[in-house]
Amino acid sequence: MNVDVQDEGDSGSGQAVAFTVAENEEVHVLHPQQIIAYQGPSSGRADRLMDVKGMYRKRKLIRSDITGPCRFVAALPPGYRVKTLQLDGKSDLLYDFRHLFFYSKGVTMQTRVLNMKNMLITRDIVKVKFSGHGSIGILTEGTVCEAELDPFDPLYVDAGSIIAYPENARLELTVYGNHLASQHMSYHWKMTGHGPVLFQAGRQSRRFQRDNDEDGIIKRFLREALPFGGVFIK
Repeated sequence: MNVDVQDEGDSGSGQAVAFTVAENEEVHVLHPQQIIAYQGPSSGRADRLMDVKGMYRKRKLIRSDITGPCRFVAALPPGYRVKTLQLDGKSDLLYDFRHLFFYSKGVTMQTRVLNMKNMLITRDIVKVKFSGHGSIGILTEGTVCEAELDPFDPLYVDAGSIIAYPENARLELTVYGNHLASQHMSYHWKMTGHGPVLFQAGRQSRRFQRDNDEDGIIKRFLREALPFGGVFIK
């Protein structure tokens, strides 16, 4: 399978991504409503209701199973990109379902119900885990960064920027730094454990642009001066 980004620019209309699926290949698209063009046998697309245990009980999630040979184009919302990751065996990473766009044949998707503490921290009930051999596509806002966890030296990551983290990670919702730093920053995850953490830079980039281009000096001063102003003053 070949994945080709049609527009690398940061236009306000978003990007288009073209998928070329060879004969005997199959890709599972988790946001089929974004498919805007398809070329191939009509029988090559089969939509199914997903059985995602513990998640979105009152919502119906639809997955498109697309088999080759065919070609289709998917539209991405403004600010989003698709990054393809290769799996070789079993991965320990847990993903938020909202960040997933596709996975290929040979990859198995499973759900993990979070413990009560992590439910309260993440405001989510389950995460998604992958195993097998193949590729997955994740939706990101901006550049994807990676950092290794340490069992004792904590990593602090903006809570809204996390894409995936190891299942073994220990999480604590917090802020850090001196008194002024902790007052105006967003909440962060204090993370320890083993393995890589994936996070995106786009959210903070847009926040920086908003702070410098759109906000008046008074609003910016209040956000930085008031306790937790960065959290409550948007």
